[in-house]
Amino acid sequence: MNRLASLLIVLPLLLAGCASTPQHPAPPPLFADASFKPPSEPIGAQNLFTLSPAMQAYIHSPAFEAHLRSKGLEQGLIDALYSKTDLKLEYDSSRTRTAAETYAARAGNCLSLVVMTAAFARELGMTVHFRSVMADETWSRDGGIYLVSSHVNIALGHRRPNGLLYDETSEHELVVDFLPPPDASRLRSRQLEEDDIVALYLNNRAAESLVQGNVDDAYWWARAAVATNPPNAIAYNTLGVIYQRHGDLVMAERALRTALEREPESIVVMQNLGPLLAATGRPAEAAEMARRVAAVEPVPPFQYFDKGMVALKAGDYDAARKLFEREVKRAPYYDEFHFWLAVTLLRLGQAKEAREELTQAIDTSTKSDNRQLYSAKLAHLRRQSANSVQLY
Repeated sequence: MNRLASLLIVLPLLLAGCASTPQHPAPPPLFADASFKPPSEPIGAQNLFTLSPAMQAYIHSPAFEAHLRSKGLEQGLIDALYSKTDLKLEYDSSRTRTAAETYAARAGNCLSLVVMTAAFARELGMTVHFRSVMADETWSRDGGIYLVSSHVNIALGHRRPNGLLYDETSEHELVVDFLPPPDASRLRSRQLEEDDIVALYLNNRAAESLVQGNVDDAYWWARAAVATNPPNAIAYNTLGVIYQRHGDLVMAERALRTALEREPESIVVMQNLGPLLAATGRPAEAAEMARRVAAVEPVPPFQYFDKGMVALKAGDYDAARKLFEREVKRAPYYDEFHFWLAVTLLRLGQAKEAREELTQAIDTSTKSDNRQLYSAKLAHLRRQSANSVQLY
């Protein structure tokens, strides 16, 4: 990452539990409100878990109550929310929503679905445990911004007749995972507090606003995230990225160094801080930061992909295929890699293999728009294949 425009945001990253979070001294002044326009929308998470009137009506509907009667409290709730016959919710990572927004849109990313499920579960008097799954982080890229994502899920339980809670290891607690990573059942998890979920929501909204080019709103969302959960490095990193995009390099460095104090081994923060040091005339410090990053991650995300795109544009399809295959191997759940591998295979005349990669792109995509695009291209390829058979 040697360009200041190549910024990294954590969306959302593993959080430290509140009980074990080390105490840090108060950071230097990190806010520059006067440098940003007022927000164009309300900023905050006051209604994050609030049920809308439509949700209240649904939870008291005969269909919903039938699910609870037939499957019990926890499984009945999940069947009611996520069966293909009722709400028909769709996974969509394009925007992090409140519980009410997720219900209205019938779509949400993993954090949105966790929030909506928690809102319904609490209305039913169930216990809720938020969890961060210790899986490998995944990378994506949008508008020159690299996004690093990790995984959250939720565990539901209920009270014993005497009012005591089942403990977390109880067989009566149901873990609900909306986009499980490979071998999710074998992975350890860390319990999150509600404040952590709120901070993740605010941080996600900041990142999404920045991707959309709305730097001012992004600032106010990140500011709210920092104010909500100040010991955490995630929001400080996002705030630093926003200052970089805004051209406030002094404030960007201040926020990023605060993030690094809280998470000294964070590759994400170092990858943001290194180019900033180079841009402000400190090449030796920037080189040392790059050395630390390379020791942990010698091949940056998207390196094979970017080289593959160069080869593809140059017409070297065999080289492009090999490079895309290397990127797919290390990031098999990122749809864009599968899509461009499919394009390359098609150029090589391997239509069957191209269709298989397009199918993988559809299956791994987390955005409805992309799924529609890939599906249309796959349908076109299948029609071409059918016509070819008829010609012969």
